[in-house]
Amino acid sequence: MKDGVGAHVAERVVAWQATHGRNQLPWQQTRDPYRVWLSEIMLQQTQVSTVLDYYGRFLARFPDVTALATASQDEVMGLWSGLGYYTRARNLHRCAQQVVSEHGGEFPRTAEALAILPGIGRSTAGAIAAFCFSERVPILDANVRRVLTRLLGFDSDLASAKNERTLWEHAQALLPHENLGSAMPRYTQGLMDLGATICVPRGPLCAQCPLGQSCVAFKEGNPERYPVKTRKLSRRSESWRLLVLQDPKGQIWLQRRPDFGIWAGMHCVPVFENHAALDRCVKALGTVPDVAVRELPPFVHVLTHRDLHLHPVWVTGTFSAKPMQEGEWLASDQWRAVGLPAPIRKLLDTAQGSLW
Repeated sequence: MKDGVGAHVAERVVAWQATHGRNQLPWQQTRDPYRVWLSEIMLQQTQVSTVLDYYGRFLARFPDVTALATASQDEVMGLWSGLGYYTRARNLHRCAQQVVSEHGGEFPRTAEALAILPGIGRSTAGAIAAFCFSERVPILDANVRRVLTRLLGFDSDLASAKNERTLWEHAQALLPHENLGSAMPRYTQGLMDLGATICVPRGPLCAQCPLGQSCVAFKEGNPERYPVKTRKLSRRSESWRLLVLQDPKGQIWLQRRPDFGIWAGMHCVPVFENHAALDRCVKALGTVPDVAVRELPPFVHVLTHRDLHLHPVWVTGTFSAKPMQEGEWLASDQWRAVGLPAPIRKLLDTAQGSLW
């Protein structure tokens, strides 16, 4: 850490958060670890504005960790549908079950113990421990990483695990030392707020930052060069053929995706890697006039590091009881209640209005 940078940082962050930070979000009005944990998982790689509705719906259905633990995975995935990054939902459910079965329904009170639970990494564990138990532990999510690397002028490549560990050490050193009961929650929230509203990736509002007088990047005049991370995941594209089967009752045939990969464990229409494979399946279902086939306009669904080019084919008719070995017929009220990937749910909703 460069000389003088760390002095009074915690005090300034705490004071700024009290007067300028975000203090009205629903999960900020509680120290209940269940509610804080739920918000932290939902906020991973997701905007606050998006999370607000889902947070309220989850609490209405699952008011405590026991209610979540005893729910079915389908119900959890159904409520999560549209929020994306579905591994979070599966880990959320597993974590709740583990808290109930191994901890008597009470979340552990230290970051070290929290980090062992499914889906809770070091930074999320630190946030829960700081907010709920005022433990003196750092966090290092994307926003905080950006704030601290700029503040410290930390230009080591964070693609290196050694450099990442060093930044964690700096984050620990900057933590408050006094009045931890109130200072730790406010300091932790303050760093998050600075990263989300002031120290943004492009065009940071340095003149409004309470740490400007200590910030190395601001003094250098190049805050956007931080953080430094050279290794980036490359984007790639895939083309999927989607087979939407609708029987005379309006039911849709859905299968469960494998427990790994894209949309793991979720309900979905049958997916084929190429048109030839889909055609073979359609031909095996029957012939006109028993079966009607129409191709719908293709569309692109953008994931974090992948573009899915989706080509839906809608097939209606009278099929055998089980047109495929794996899957089940679900009426509209049933498929709306299970975990469907957002683009599949949108496809079925849109087609319902135009085709049915």
